[in-house]
Order: sequence, then C-alpha cells, then structure tokens
Amino acid sequence: MTETIEHAIQDDYAEDFAWCYGCGRLNKEGHKFRTGWNGQETITWYTPKIEHTAIPGFVYGGLIASLVDCHGTGSASLALHRKKGFEAGSGEEPPRFVTASLRVDYLKPTPQGIALKAMGRIEEIHPKKFKVQTEVYAGETLCATGEVTAVVMPASFAK
Repeated sequence: MTETIEHAIQDDYAEDFAWCYGCGRLNKEGHKFRTGWNGQETITWYTPKIEHTAIPGFVYGGLIASLVDCHGTGSASLALHRKKGFEAGSGEEPPRFVTASLRVDYLKPTPQGIALKAMGRIEEIHPKKFKVQTEVYAGETLCATGEVTAVVMPASFAK
C-alpha cells in the first residue's frame, strides 16, 4: 500500500519553477515526486514504473538518485518555509532550492513492483543552505542512502 501526501511542497512551487523532471508537477513526462512532513522528518512516496528497470526485477539506480535529489531539495524547501512560519498549502509561495551536491550509496538492489519511501532528516548549515540525509526503502528494506546539499535558488535562474 502506498501512502499519500495530502499537500506536498511541490504543489506550491511557482509555475515558472514547476518543470523539474523529478518533482515538477507541470512536467507531463516527469516523475512528479511529492514531499511532505512526517513528524520532524520528510517523506516522499513513489512507485517505479516498468520503464525504470535496470535489469528485470530491479529498479534503475538513476531513478533512485533522482528520488534522493528531489526529496532533498523539497525537504530543504519545507524546512525553510516552516522556519519562515509557513507550511505547505498555506498559500504562501515556498522557497525554491537547487542541488549543490548529491551523494547516493546503493546498499541493496531495489526490487521492482514495490512502493519506495524516501525519509529525510534536515540540517541547516547556513541561512540559505541545508543538508538533507535521505534513506530510501522498498517495503521494510533499506536500499539506498543519500545526502543532498541544497541551496536557495539564485535569482539569476528567474526569467
């Protein structure tokens, strides 16, 4: 059974910045990862599609990296938004982050056909820079861990 997130931070990203292949709600071909709070941790649920196969029965590692990446930037956005006094769905546009660094460690092969759960812990390392530690589970099995350093998106990214 896949859990759902009622209101994810990605639901509130401005339209100009909602096109990411991993988490952009406006990208018709993308994964549409959605990140929300689960207590003091963050969570993203995603069920890989058959086209995300590495070898029959197992998920392609690039999808796992994409999940860790977007979960990390979404988690950073949730954290800074909350620090400013807002929550996802509050009507206030959240800050948008980009990835400064991404590290993924693959611990076990990730089986196909099982919902993945990314759980994140957030550490603020600068007012505009957050580090997110992520664990990716397939069922109860920890398949990968990752770390994202996310920075507030530079103004130069705006049109």
